[in-house]
Amino acid sequence: MPIQLFRAENFRCLESVEFEADRQFNLIYGANASGKTSLLEALAYLGRGKSFRSAPTASLIRHGEGSFTLFGKAENGGRLRSIGVGNSSEGLEIRVDGEAGLGSAALAEALPLQVIDPEVHSLVSGGPEGRRRYLDWIAFHVEHEFLGLWRQFRRALKQRNAALRDGGRGLAAWDTEFVSLGEKVDRVRRSILDLCTSSLEEQGEALLGAPVGFEYRSGWTEGKSLAEAIADARERDLTQGATGAGPHRADIRLVYDDRQARRLVSRGQQKLLASSMILGATEVVQSALERPLMLLLDDPAAELDQDSLSRLLLQVFALGSQVIATALEPNVLEFPESPATFHVEHGRLTRV
Repeated sequence: MPIQLFRAENFRCLESVEFEADRQFNLIYGANASGKTSLLEALAYLGRGKSFRSAPTASLIRHGEGSFTLFGKAENGGRLRSIGVGNSSEGLEIRVDGEAGLGSAALAEALPLQVIDPEVHSLVSGGPEGRRRYLDWIAFHVEHEFLGLWRQFRRALKQRNAALRDGGRGLAAWDTEFVSLGEKVDRVRRSILDLCTSSLEEQGEALLGAPVGFEYRSGWTEGKSLAEAIADARERDLTQGATGAGPHRADIRLVYDDRQARRLVSRGQQKLLASSMILGATEVVQSALERPLMLLLDDPAAELDQDSLSRLLLQVFALGSQVIATALEPNVLEFPESPATFHVEHGRLTRV
């Protein structure tokens, strides 16, 4: 099971909460503003080192306190691992199995998770950056060398941009490295999307009842090499002081029922399409890691009719992930078997 024990102190409205999770199904219910979303946010922070609500650190610390701390025990590769995160004005501190000074990648490796929250539709309707992060999350867990490759590419991009702002001095050398690393990143991403296509299409059709397509866009003109693309754009790049073509501009084009999804489907359909992407990614990563992930569902009933909600939950439960879901009432979500149930009120958590 991904998480066995979780503890949060001074995180948003949560002064001090602790619970032991069921290995399969967990439900946290309570009124609006009771603290249930904060609890899910804290769980996600433990595995990511950042908020899925894009909140600044100061807003995450309970009023009147100087820091928050999160702690968990998670099963990973057949052993129990201790994970700790603290944050304050002095910065983020991460510990895994007692080792300090680690980065957020250590959290993602120790506690892989995904989130379906009321803003999940932005994966479809938002800009390409979110879809790049989505694809790179899969690559991080499936291709173990991808993180190092991505870091090298980001360094080459930064240096190339610096050379552009410096009038082009040293640009040729950075062009060579940028192209070499960029093409490697592109190949990994394409192979990852190919690997995921079957799961993504199956999840999408199950939730939407129509064929769903996913097309990778490299971030430069189709039919050209990356070297040709940056050579063609050299004068523009020099004028703007930034690189306009490359994997940092890549995207996934989503097609639903012969329409470009982010433009033409309703918000509810966008939520289902985005959720199908999350579930497809979860399925692929679980297969690669050979263990279940933690799947956090924040108010999954929001903006969905009962039929759509039932289809979503059916696909969620079929994955075999550890599910931790929130709802306004204890009977809103239908689980295959009785979940471990917790009630939250005024930031206090009670097992029911």
